[in-house]
Amino acid sequence: MKEIFLQADQQMSSEAYLVIFAVAVFVIIFLIMIGNFISLWFQAFVSGTPIPLFNIIGIKLRKIPAQVIVNARINLFKAGLKDISVGDLETHYLAGGHVPNVVEALIAADKANIALDWRQATAIDLAGRNIKDAVQTSVNPRVIDCPSHGYSTGVAKDGIQLNCRARVTVRTSISQLVGGATEETIIARVGEGIVSAIGGSDTHKLVLESPQRISKLVLEKGLDSSTAFTILSIDIVEINLGENIGAKLRTDQAESDIRIAKAEAEKRRAMAVAIEQENIAKVRDMEAKLVEAQAAVPFAMAEAFKAGRLGVMDYQRIQNIQSDTEMRSALARPEGEQR
Repeated sequence: MKEIFLQADQQMSSEAYLVIFAVAVFVIIFLIMIGNFISLWFQAFVSGTPIPLFNIIGIKLRKIPAQVIVNARINLFKAGLKDISVGDLETHYLAGGHVPNVVEALIAADKANIALDWRQATAIDLAGRNIKDAVQTSVNPRVIDCPSHGYSTGVAKDGIQLNCRARVTVRTSISQLVGGATEETIIARVGEGIVSAIGGSDTHKLVLESPQRISKLVLEKGLDSSTAFTILSIDIVEINLGENIGAKLRTDQAESDIRIAKAEAEKRRAMAVAIEQENIAKVRDMEAKLVEAQAAVPFAMAEAFKAGRLGVMDYQRIQNIQSDTEMRSALARPEGEQR
């Protein structure tokens, strides 16, 4: 009987050891699995930003990088932006936003006293704009070359071409960042203003003497309206003389006038030649008619002889008159002139 009890005790001890071992293995596996979560929870706890452990586990289960969310929450809490919750950070990440950039921009804007709230910052980020760069540009204005490459070319009223380059100092307007025009629009508008200002100058010398006239005229047009920037200044850095477009145009016009005049003269000459040829043809036609008429005279005289209307003495007198007429014509002809 005693041996039976000993065997039962040994069997129970073996089962207890197995249960304890299994529980220990399970606890170790569980601690390994949640070790990272505990580390993040402890990091938030010691930073004075309490985040429940189950929230951290839920973040991981939703396939969101918990480290990013926890670090963002700690940074915001330490910067005094306590109204932004973990749920707000998760929502923005799931919407495709860049949580670290938004957090850094909010902290920078708060330190620089720039009006920027969470809703506006996330809208700017989701719109595809770099919110962090926008805040930095609001604090530290940037300089834009206008144009990016080459020159803006204008022609003064005296026909002289001027090549101009400018630098535009801009600051980001946070309130107009969503829906506002980009840097390319600023460059295009400033280039148009430079060309217009040069074209409105009476002479190129006025532009060379006072380049600030261009900056003043361009700034007065309000080129930064409906853009994401505020233009602080426009500085003309270089002006070069180009071609004399006015002289070139006048030369081209003169050459064109000459070609037109030559064409008109050639037209008149051709018409004169045509009229001359027409007159020559008329003269020859009249000469032919005269020869024809002269040829008809002998036939008429023969008919008169036959009819008895003309006698021999009459014909003789006609011949004498013709001879006398030819003699008088020969005497009246100047010397050296051939018949």
